[in-house]
Amino acid sequence: MERGGYVYIITNKARNVIYIGVTSQLRERIYEHKNHIYKNSFSHRYNLEYIIYYETFFSIEEAIEREKQLKKFRREKKEAIINSINPNWIDLWNEIQEF
Repeated sequence: MERGGYVYIITNKARNVIYIGVTSQLRERIYEHKNHIYKNSFSHRYNLEYIIYYETFFSIEEAIEREKQLKKFRREKKEAIINSINPNWIDLWNEIQEF
């Protein structure tokens, strides 16, 4: 059985740093970011706790390909993608907890 995947974008309170990640367990991964489980990570260093965007894929391989694509984009294009589904950059944590 193939495992699905997610690409997600998180940011900090000031919304001036963004991070793109990939995971097969979105709720658990965002929980780790919010609770600073990995003390030497980029997300901990820049206090990235707010999930503002995510996409769902049937396979983790598809999610990894999308992550690579998004990471190549300029900041403006990344912001346009976020704004297309979340123009106010609200934290989607409550939505994700329902998974």
